[in-house]
Amino acid sequence: MPRKAEPRLQNRVRELRGERAGMTQQQLADEVGVTRQTIIALEKGAYTPSLALALRIAKLFDEPTDEVFYLED
Repeated sequence: MPRKAEPRLQNRVRELRGERAGMTQQQLADEVGVTRQTIIALEKGAYTPSLALALRIAKLFDEPTDEVFYLED
């Protein structure tokens, strides 16, 4: 029996940044203590954040973590 593909982690980071009066990737990176390149990769889905980073981002946007990060069905 073929193995089912693992669901991919998706996020709403770009959308939430836009809702924050156009918060830049650099501003978000500075706020959560990572590089701009990390935010770029995260928004593209090329990077899975650590739990600590996911929690810091969700807290910054005042959103539940599972409203910012979710598994694609």
